Amino acid sequence: MAEVGGWIWGRNLRSFLELLSHYVGYHFDATDWDTVALAMEETNDEQADRWYSYPLVGDVHEVEVQLARSVGGDEVSVTVNGVATAELELRADTLLSAFATG
Repeated sequence: MAEVGGWIWGRNLRSFLELLSHYVGYHFDATDWDTVALAMEETNDEQADRWYSYPLVGDVHEVEVQLARSVGGDEVSVTVNGVATAELELRADTLLSAFATG
């Protein structure tokens, strides 16, 4: 199992999670987003115990996404654990790159 990590802009978090969910075969809905958005308020990427972990259990894959807001910035640190295939690893890494721009 691989781990993919990086950062994205906070404004892109919902889109990132929706697309990653699609790739694992999970339907990420408004309730999921409300849960994540509320939890993100208390995160801090400088403290390991203040990261938020959210499982995405789909028909195809199961991953755990760990998230934390950057202190003093608009970035969100992201780690995707449990990446089981090279294809999913590439997709997760591509999403991180895409949502870290503009």
